[in-house]
Amino acid sequence: MNKWIRGTNAVVLSLAVIGIFIVLTIFLNSSKTMQIDLTQNKQFTLSDQTVQTLKTLDKDVHIIAFTSSQTDPLMSRQVSELVQEYKKRNGKIVFDQYDMEKNPEVAQQYEVDPSGSLVVESGTQKKSIYYYDMFQQGQDQGEYNFSGEQKLTQALVNLNVKDKTKVYFLSGHSEIPLNQMTLWQSGLEGENYEVKDLNLLREGKIPDDAQSLFIIGPKTDLSDSEATVIKDYLNGKGKLYMALGFDENMTTKWKNIDSLLALYGVQDQHAVAVEPKQSKLYSPLTIIPEYGSHDITKKLQDYNLLTLMNLAISLSSQPVADYPATSILQTTEQAYGETDIAQLLQNKTNKDDKDIKGPLNLGYAVSDKDNKPKAIVLGGSTFLRDDVISQQGNRDFALNSVGWLQEQKDQVTIRPRENPKMPTAAITGGQAQMIFYGTVLLFPLFFLLVGGSIWWRRRRG
Repeated sequence: MNKWIRGTNAVVLSLAVIGIFIVLTIFLNSSKTMQIDLTQNKQFTLSDQTVQTLKTLDKDVHIIAFTSSQTDPLMSRQVSELVQEYKKRNGKIVFDQYDMEKNPEVAQQYEVDPSGSLVVESGTQKKSIYYYDMFQQGQDQGEYNFSGEQKLTQALVNLNVKDKTKVYFLSGHSEIPLNQMTLWQSGLEGENYEVKDLNLLREGKIPDDAQSLFIIGPKTDLSDSEATVIKDYLNGKGKLYMALGFDENMTTKWKNIDSLLALYGVQDQHAVAVEPKQSKLYSPLTIIPEYGSHDITKKLQDYNLLTLMNLAISLSSQPVADYPATSILQTTEQAYGETDIAQLLQNKTNKDDKDIKGPLNLGYAVSDKDNKPKAIVLGGSTFLRDDVISQQGNRDFALNSVGWLQEQKDQVTIRPRENPKMPTAAITGGQAQMIFYGTVLLFPLFFLLVGGSIWWRRRRG
């Protein structure tokens, strides 16, 4: 009788434990916000900025993930898990996933990329975020940074912005064309900018709705008439984003470009920055500037995101009334400005008395007398091209500088999630067999024998 009672109690206790476990599992699964992130880099913890955005989101949002055979499974899973976290915190978010090869009729309705795209739509507003834009190579092989949270949160914030900021990129002087800066352009469009090309020879003037004029990497000077039109624009409410480009004739043929910079007291020193310290990772003509104290560079400094500039041109500044200029990019003291361009083209760079001593300034942020942003002047432009902008913090610096110039109050800056290289161990064939037999045969057999022995001893009384 006692054995029967003990057996019954054991069964009831086991059922109770199982029942508690099931109820607790259902409760935790139904909880949308209660979770513990035990991952090393808090991969599933949303930033305070994202949480606040989701709290204030009061409209229905449809998020669609489009993938194909060209999509990296790791990327697809990480993006999907991120969106699920958003969905948990706001019931107005609906999430669907499609294979664009199996559902081409759905994919054709949106701007998608074969490598993968995330579409955010609400009413008539649509925004495509490309997977390749959310993943950047890390410092070491196998490491990468995931900036999906920043992109997705920015897309949600932009749903409340009705008017787009119109910016024009000047062409006609061998500038870097927009089709070579598509990543920067897509980033600007993702933050509610409308990007257009402008050729003054054809248009005759700067459009009235232009809120900024971009001159990126010109290799020939402006004409006198073009310079006059641009100065008239800048003397009003117009703003300038100037990123100089290297050219072998820049020492003699940039008279009008220099006159534009002179409006703000910035001077082109017509010298190429050289960093003499040796590194296998980059050449002496590739500069990793140090950041000056400014709103543009603060987050980059906090997140240790570097900017790389190649063939950068040294700048200086003379105070001009009403237009204070702040240096935001500088070289080290060891760097110098090579003034002999002919020697530079022959890969001969030796510091001499004619060169400019470091530290050199490579970028300025200019304000007006009311402390409002007026201009960005940079000594380099190659870092804005598609083949370079994804490196380190180039893209963040480019977008931050435009955001500051346009006084973009709703700009989202969230630190990318760092994903370290998965640790691996090299083992021999014999070690692999030992691990296999140990985990698949020996350990289970050991526990089976121990359990059987205990059961047998209890059975015998």
